[in-house]
Amino acid sequence: MILDKKIYTFLIIVVSTMMIFSCANRSSGPTGGPKDTIPPVVLKTAPFNGALNFRKKIIEIHFDENVQIEKANENVIISPPQIKSPEVKGNGKVVTVDIQEDLLDSTTYTINFGNAIVDLNEKNPLKNYSFSFSTGNVIDTLKIAGKVINAEDLNPVKGVFVGIYQIDNDSMIFKKPFLRIAKTDENGDFVVENIRQGKYRVYALGDENHDYTYQQGENVAFIDSLFTPTVVVTQKTDTVWKDSVTVDTVKHSFLADYYPKNVLFKLFKENFKRQYLVKSERKQAENFSLQFNAPQAYLPEIKPINFSWDGKYLLQKNATLDSLTYWLTDTELTQQDTLTMTARYQKSDSLNRLVYTTDTLNLIMRHQKVSPKPKNAVAQSEKVKAYMFSTNLASSFDHFSPAVLKFQSPLKTADLSHVFLYEKVDSTKKALKVNWQKEDSTDMVYKIVYKWEPEKSYELTVDSAAFTNIYNEVSNKYVSQFKIKSLDEYSGIKILLQPAVPNAIVQVLDTKDKLVASKPNSEKGTHIEFLKPGDYYLRLFIDTNGNGKWDPGDVKKHIQPEAVYYYSKKLSLMANWEFEETWDINSLPLLQQKPKELYQKAEKTTNP
Repeated sequence: MILDKKIYTFLIIVVSTMMIFSCANRSSGPTGGPKDTIPPVVLKTAPFNGALNFRKKIIEIHFDENVQIEKANENVIISPPQIKSPEVKGNGKVVTVDIQEDLLDSTTYTINFGNAIVDLNEKNPLKNYSFSFSTGNVIDTLKIAGKVINAEDLNPVKGVFVGIYQIDNDSMIFKKPFLRIAKTDENGDFVVENIRQGKYRVYALGDENHDYTYQQGENVAFIDSLFTPTVVVTQKTDTVWKDSVTVDTVKHSFLADYYPKNVLFKLFKENFKRQYLVKSERKQAENFSLQFNAPQAYLPEIKPINFSWDGKYLLQKNATLDSLTYWLTDTELTQQDTLTMTARYQKSDSLNRLVYTTDTLNLIMRHQKVSPKPKNAVAQSEKVKAYMFSTNLASSFDHFSPAVLKFQSPLKTADLSHVFLYEKVDSTKKALKVNWQKEDSTDMVYKIVYKWEPEKSYELTVDSAAFTNIYNEVSNKYVSQFKIKSLDEYSGIKILLQPAVPNAIVQVLDTKDKLVASKPNSEKGTHIEFLKPGDYYLRLFIDTNGNGKWDPGDVKKHIQPEAVYYYSKKLSLMANWEFEETWDINSLPLLQQKPKELYQKAEKTTNP
């Protein structure tokens, strides 16, 4: 009996201990398993992938797990292209595609889902899943593949349509939608699938309005030659050996290679912008401004309605006449709250033709509320407002830079007898000649040009009232002391192109692929001086038209964008040193030239 009690007590302890551990394990929660990284798996489709003589508009795709559709309008591409987007839905383990347009006879349809199909829990995408069927007796199987890069910086471009035309007519891109399309992925790669045998003209298009035709202002790329897609089938033989001398089995397989598969498009945007008045505003009482979307050939015709300004204004304009500021010289006009006028200018119509239009503009100046002044304050009308200007001078100054003076309103008079430039030698100052140069049309920017000597100290002194603006405001006294940097603080590059490259312009870039310096190539070597020590990269373009800047192409004129090349290495420049580099622009294929540090991930193309 005692033994039974001991056994009974022992069993209670064991069971209690097990219960405690069981509860502890439950309280710690489930340990789970490895994270799901497997994309959804297609189990069956209706109809089957590659079906013939299929005339229905609804396709069903069944998966092994619950799925959902992400950004169908962006990811799902159908060929032939559909102006009216299909309805693509995910419900449980089934994806359905409901085509909204009538199906064409004897045509192969391709639905490429991109990365739209993902599993419900972990969002693992089924990448580039493609489904095809034919409304006729044959399904077309040929392909054209390649890459789209930005013509100016050689970066891949994502989200660009690549389309084909079978008709040998280079104006079709302006008139009719593509016959078949694809879309570039995050690497700029594309594959136009299920192409019928024949010859094709191929384009890349940043088609923002999805009409599958080219509109001026969109990104575009073209290749003048026609492509004939083909397939080459090769047999591969694998031998399995029982041992070193005895053959077990011989397996035969067939591999299909589709051509062309390395078509390279250089995407560009033509030098075209729709012309219109972007904005008109009056931020200051003394002026108003007009900003246009594109360069103008002619100034707008301004006709005042509620004021008169004959001879009472100055026009500040840029070289392309798309940024205009009208400075009012009459104080009665500056005090007028609202200026009403008509502006007649050229504007783009629906066919991108420039036609004259007239707008009525009401330019309102909102005066700020003025808080009450203390009794002992000087009346505002009695105060003399200073005529302000700024300079680019700094205590440590580049020896190749001129001194620049920028005035906040147009200059009326400059008494240069009150402007002094000195070279400081010990405790004395040596007077220098002031070389005064006007830099703009409204007397608001001037330069003082002097050949500074490295490591020497200078002083610019401007006496009070040296400058007077069109409102008779005068400037205050100004003094700036500065020292010219030593040449030892700079670095330089000498680039020798071998073989020689006619019409090349060499560019120095920073670590963010931004332009630092540019210079036409010299056969004896291009010297680019006065660079700050640091890391740089090289790029050049072929200046075909000789205008000194990179130019995009022109579709109608069959002009390709000017060719761009990158030097494949990083240059780490040290102070007081000139690096010499020899560069063969064809030593590497174009797609291997750009350094990895600068090669950016593809971003979706945008249009204005």
